[in-house]
Formats: sequence, C-alpha cells, structure tokens
Amino acid sequence: MEHRHLGRSGLVISEIAYGNWITHGSQIEEEQATACVRAALDVGITTFDTADVYAGGRAEAVMGRALKGERRAGLEIFTKVYWPTGPGRNDRGLSRKHIMESIDTSLGRLQTDYVDVYQAHRFDYTTPLEETMQAFADVVRQGKALYIGVSEWTASQIRAGWELAQDLKISLVSNQPQYSALWRVIEAEVVPASLEMGLGQVVFSPLAQGVLTGKYESGQKPPAGSRATDEQGGAQTIRGWMSDETLDAVAKLWPLAKEAGLSMAQLSLAWVLQNEGVSAAIIGATRPEQVRDNADAAGKKLDADLMRAIDEALDPVAERDPAKTVSPRRP
Repeated sequence: MEHRHLGRSGLVISEIAYGNWITHGSQIEEEQATACVRAALDVGITTFDTADVYAGGRAEAVMGRALKGERRAGLEIFTKVYWPTGPGRNDRGLSRKHIMESIDTSLGRLQTDYVDVYQAHRFDYTTPLEETMQAFADVVRQGKALYIGVSEWTASQIRAGWELAQDLKISLVSNQPQYSALWRVIEAEVVPASLEMGLGQVVFSPLAQGVLTGKYESGQKPPAGSRATDEQGGAQTIRGWMSDETLDAVAKLWPLAKEAGLSMAQLSLAWVLQNEGVSAAIIGATRPEQVRDNADAAGKKLDADLMRAIDEALDPVAERDPAKTVSPRRP
C-alpha cells in the first residue's frame, strides 16, 4: 500500500481508504463487514471513513467493533456530521449543539477517544459559518478531533471555511467530493482552490458506484445481487450512470485495462489517484476479495497515452459542470 500526505498537512494516509457508506449495518451482515475491514488491514489500508448517519449510526458501531484492538496510532479514522440523526429539529445540520453532541456519540460508537478528521458532511445554509467553525475549533481543542474536513462544498464555501479556520488556528485539511472518470465536476473550481489552500481531496465513488468495474452491460439486466438491483444498497444512486450510452462508453475501457494488465476497477482507481490534488480514493466492498482487488491499484502509474485514451473514451458521457457541486438547502 502506498501512502500520501493529506493535502499539505502532516497527516499521512493510505491512498486507498476504506469506507462503509452503504454496506455496514444495512447491505451486509456484521460478520461479512468485519471480514472486509480485516482484508483492508491485511493489504495495508490504514484510513477508514464513515459517518454518523450511515445506516442510522450502525455503520460507525460496526466499524468501531471491527477495528477494536488495533493500534490506534496506526489508523486514521474519519467521520462526519450534518445529516439528520434523529427526529428533533437540532438533530441535524452544523449548529454548535449538533456538532458537540454528535462528536461524542460518534466517538462512543467508534470506541475511540478521537477521530483523525471530523468532516462537515455538507454545507449548512441555515447556520452561520462562524458558529460552525468555532464549534469545530472547540472539538479540536478538546482533543476529540485532530483535523477538520468538509464534503461536497463548493470552492467559495471551502475558501470561506478555510479563512475562518486560519483565524481560529485549526487545520482544515480535506474535502471529500464525489469524483471519478465519469463525474469530474470538481476539476474546474474545487481542485484549484483546494490546491491553493493546501486541502487534499479524499474522494468517494471513484468507481461510479461500480459502473466503472465493467460489471454492467448495455441492453442487459444488472447482475443479481449487484448494487443496481439493491434498493437499500444504492440502486437509486447508480441509475444516473445506467444508460446504454454510458455503459457503451465504459465498455471501451476493457481493452485498455487488459493491455495495462489491470482489472477495470484498478484502472479506474489508478486514474483517480493520478489526478492532481487527490490524496486518497475511498473504496467500499461487500466481499473481502473486492478489497484486495481494489487495493492493488495503489502505486499503479498510468502513462500519458493511457490517461488520454481513458479521457477520450468517456468524454461524451463524463459530467464536468462545476455547478453540480452544490449542497442541499437544508438537511
């Protein structure tokens, strides 16, 4: 496993991170989830990402139990706050109340005294940013988080948060956006701004919910048990990439992957990791062998001709509109 600095911070993370967005606590049983975490540890993954809202909090708890007994200093644990976690009006957003309560709940589930990076899961338009950043600063000063990150913020939102973090003497070090060879909306604005401020991108859905693995074919029904057939496991999020036009474009990557001696997943992950500003790509898995295959993308270098060929194959269907990096108006 290769490791990289998270942006310009001193924190070093594995360039393949393991996340449990729609797997632990909902899509697979805990024994299987634990096996995936063990596989991640076995291949050298040290960075683990979750959130308080995943599977109603069960994902954090499953990850906490799976990692229990590991040397804490050898891990980088990320979690997030923003989305509703209960019925109350304050059980959501980035208010001081919700942040201060959520961090304690997350630490309890994760069975740890601190997280390495505590992330704002989206931008909160209903809470003053000053209040949010002051709460994050207090979380850091209490030793409950070492660094602060954001997720799916626009370039202007990141800049505003970073400037407040500078004033508060805390480190805003990362953004967690959706990014893949099919979804490139961060390239025009978010990546340049983040590079200027020293934030690294820790990207989710680098395989476009599995579409870039090549498992789906145009004109064919999705394989039984795949994410596209699982309403609880991501079927709704994957539908935007299931058009025949997109699947035909993705199919053009098969000969490129074969010539490079890589699986489709490895090719797509290596493409992500080779793009500017990316510190890590988050993978999810329902089986340990998926973890091992994806982890083999670490350290793979694609030459300029191959990078160009991938871009040309997917150019007609890749989304690049920076306006699509927008948080919802209210959680």
